[in-house]
Amino acid sequence: MTAITTLLFPEPTLQRSPGAVIGWWERRRPLYNAAVGATGVVTISLLAVALGPAMFLQPGTWIGVTAYGIAANLCYSIGAPLELLLQRWLGRETYGLGPALFRYGLVYSIGLTLFPLALGAFAVVAKLLFHFFR
Repeated sequence: MTAITTLLFPEPTLQRSPGAVIGWWERRRPLYNAAVGATGVVTISLLAVALGPAMFLQPGTWIGVTAYGIAANLCYSIGAPLELLLQRWLGRETYGLGPALFRYGLVYSIGLTLFPLALGAFAVVAKLLFHFFR
């Protein structure tokens, strides 16, 4: 399997105890943090190029980046309890639920991390339009 396939389609845990499910999620946390963190570095780098590096010298920017990283990890921490809760609520084994939740959460987190690029592109276009039409 390719690396992206392994990342997006991990094997579910066949042991369905709470400890096994939590362990399954925690073994994937470094991968999640690396993917979202790398996306954040790309986003910050491209915004620095587009908008100028002065914006990133302000302490509020880095407080926001740190808060986003903490919030992303808190949201990731909901995955295992949600999987266990849904398994209990459905009353049956849910082998594919963990990988699906992981995959959708990872893709959503990466998309959300890239979202400031869209805002930055809008700001650059607005700045150019303002410059040409004033």
